[in-house]
Amino acid sequence: MTETDVLPTRRRGTSLAAGLAVVLPPNGAEKQAMTEALHQIHDRIDTVAINGVLVVTRDGVVLCALTRDVENESVAAMAAAAAGLAAQFSARAGIGGPRGVFVEGDTGQVGVFPVDTNTVLVVLSARNTTMGMYNVAAKQVLALLQHEITTRR
Repeated sequence: MTETDVLPTRRRGTSLAAGLAVVLPPNGAEKQAMTEALHQIHDRIDTVAINGVLVVTRDGVVLCALTRDVENESVAAMAAAAAGLAAQFSARAGIGGPRGVFVEGDTGQVGVFPVDTNTVLVVLSARNTTMGMYNVAAKQVLALLQHEITTRR
């Protein structure tokens, strides 16, 4: 077996306090803008309620992430699928465009929110965060990110 035969190993995301775990796929300008926007808001994220944030393309590519103990690429792919299903579901139900998709688990929540036409935000909650607290904190992260992106354009 040669060095070229070895597959790369996956790294876990860093904690919120330690900084930003950045994954940079193709399309540098959009990735850079989202990464800079997330850097600008990461100190204002409620780390008591929120323990992870990913900015993902609609096709499931991670643009940037601030996570710990999360498989960013898998979560990104599932978030893209959830956003697509939410759009179809809300259209068929006649309730307008989706503003968010929420999943509540045994030890937290995850939400997927449209940022713009090409991007979604994934917000993960900390253990034992109530759904109400999560909803407020997640929407605050979304508003902060959207504001930061708007000021950069």
